[in-house]
Amino acid sequence: MPEGDVVWRTAQRLHAALAGRTLTLCDLRWPSLATTDLTGREVLEVVAAGKHLLTRVEGGLTLHSHLRMDGSWHVHRTGETWARRRPENGVRAVLANEAWTAVGHELGMLDLVPTDAESGLVGHLGPDVLGPGWDAAEAGRRLAAAPDRPVGAALLDQRVLAGVGTFFMAECLFLRGVSPWTAVRGAGDLDALVALVHRLLTANRDRAVQSTTGDLRPGRQQYVHSRSGRPCRRCGTTIRVAPIGEPPQERTAFYCPRCQPGPTPTDDGRRQAPLGAARAPGPTARAPGPASRGPGPTSRAPGGRPRYGR
Repeated sequence: MPEGDVVWRTAQRLHAALAGRTLTLCDLRWPSLATTDLTGREVLEVVAAGKHLLTRVEGGLTLHSHLRMDGSWHVHRTGETWARRRPENGVRAVLANEAWTAVGHELGMLDLVPTDAESGLVGHLGPDVLGPGWDAAEAGRRLAAAPDRPVGAALLDQRVLAGVGTFFMAECLFLRGVSPWTAVRGAGDLDALVALVHRLLTANRDRAVQSTTGDLRPGRQQYVHSRSGRPCRRCGTTIRVAPIGEPPQERTAFYCPRCQPGPTPTDDGRRQAPLGAARAPGPTARAPGPASRGPGPTSRAPGGRPRYGR
């Protein structure tokens, strides 16, 4: 799922293309919005709120979108061919003016609400890591509010702080030397953890390639995320992956068992391929098996695509 840095960049790109211009085309291919037409209205601004996108238009309306797992927005010059064309049946929204056209593809959510009612969609969010009103102290307070919760699950909770997904959760906890399943109360300096989250997302918001290592070369950008089955860059121990969180909202957590001491799910020791890699033949080279329900005697690494919440 795109994380806060990607959504922030998307908002910047949409704002540059749409804000201050009048819509000449509005095609919302969403059941509840199929008859809605915003043509003739000026787009006032496009902003990010955590992983949510808010397109505010003239007349006190906000078009809200969420990318979820596979969604994206693409911008091209009006009248020109979409350079990287996606399947037409995946198009969920088209907003165009005389200069630019924005296409929302495979969007996970699309709503039209009064701008003064946006809180009904994003009011539950914690401090936005990349937002202008970022409040580190409040984020730390919310993180500490559930001391027995696994810290990895707490970081993924958008009600605690908005914009963090599995990539930054895994990378930040690796850099802090904390297992994702460590209770918040035992996760060390929470203010330092929150500051690291903010620093890494800020460093990545202006570049298309996410990196926590400082190296942008392919295969060198991250320490643990999506590197299950590969050696830890720091100690050489094999990186593992397992589910974290409560169903049906469990997510994937990558970690180094040596560099991140603390509680972990029971591990059957089966070989794990990097997430998304093709399965190799043979019983000892299989990708992770069925998803477990968190730490416990039957916990195993997830196979297939994890489910994601809002």
